[in-house]
Amino acid sequence: MTRAIVVGGGVAGPVTAMALQRVGIEATVHEAHPAPEGDVGTWLGVQVNGLDALRAVGAEDAVRAAGFPTHTIEFRSGTGRVLGSSTTGDTEGRRDAGISVKRSDLYRTLHAEALRRGVEIRYRSRLTGAEDTAAGVTAEFADGRTETADLLVGADGVRSAVRPLVAPDAPPPRFVPVLVTAGYSSHVPADAEVGRLTMVFGRRCFAGYLAAPDGGTWWFANPPLTREPADGEVAGTPDPRWRALLYDLLRGDRSPLVDLVEATPGPLRGWTTHDVPTVPRWSRGRTVLVGDAAHATSPASGQGSSLAMEDAVVLAACLRDLPLDDALRAFEERRRARAERVVAQGFRRSSAKPPPAVGRAVRDAVLPLVLRRHDPAAWVRTHRVEPLVGTG
Repeated sequence: MTRAIVVGGGVAGPVTAMALQRVGIEATVHEAHPAPEGDVGTWLGVQVNGLDALRAVGAEDAVRAAGFPTHTIEFRSGTGRVLGSSTTGDTEGRRDAGISVKRSDLYRTLHAEALRRGVEIRYRSRLTGAEDTAAGVTAEFADGRTETADLLVGADGVRSAVRPLVAPDAPPPRFVPVLVTAGYSSHVPADAEVGRLTMVFGRRCFAGYLAAPDGGTWWFANPPLTREPADGEVAGTPDPRWRALLYDLLRGDRSPLVDLVEATPGPLRGWTTHDVPTVPRWSRGRTVLVGDAAHATSPASGQGSSLAMEDAVVLAACLRDLPLDDALRAFEERRRARAERVVAQGFRRSSAKPPPAVGRAVRDAVLPLVLRRHDPAAWVRTHRVEPLVGTG
């Protein structure tokens, strides 16, 4: 195997191309949108397991430089009480902290690193179909071009165009009953600390904030929903309505979130969230799914980008060591259970409604005990991929 077509230029696409290149498989990345520019999708975390996968392809340092270490997650109640904290590091000491990074900076960094290594990235190149042939797999694109390779990788996210080619019976993405909105505020709360992400269990809305090293504060909020909005409803929500909604949801809490929102330049934006809890099969013939195309998770898991990075390394290792059919089967066997467990955990967290007063009292009494005894997310972060070495 010498050539691959990678569809999707978010996180999974360029990392997969770099991983494949490392084991002797050249890949071209096709991205339906223009080259990344501007602020796309605010910010996210790359956890230590994701950084470990980036290290396997030699891209960890570049991504670390694009963000900043976030060593602690602190949990507070809506009354301002500190309920406990957990580290974002590795309990075995191999990685000290995950990082926080603007999504647009992460995209630009990964694209720049892939291009530096000679990976070709074609923008405005939208897949319209693919077919296995005697010579390999032939992909068709909206501009009329076709390309043939040994393998087609669907790394094109929750609304994947490749997924129906692999699993036409796959259920549609599942609606997660929260909105996501976030921003960058000029206000810095007195209690904020660079490197500490503060999560607030508000009476009516879950939210969080993180002081940035260059000044200002990054924040997010997850307004709960009781129904799935109609197409365009959230995207068409004007800035004043966002601010009114957030003020109404957050004003009853003893937290700096209202001040952070007020000091955030507009316009505020928001997104609905969908996940992909399971896909009947991850490969068919010469086509395989990775990242969100196979197992999109809600932001509550904090693992979407990191799981995609793991996928890239494991897929490359399987293709290096095994014939194609066996490699794709082994890849799915090694990745499915872990990915689906993370998706399920993220959905449970996102679907949890703010409890009534009695429920809040119980949570605030129990959570400190839980956090002192163990870290519920440690099993996710301590996972490690094998070092990725070439075929020689």
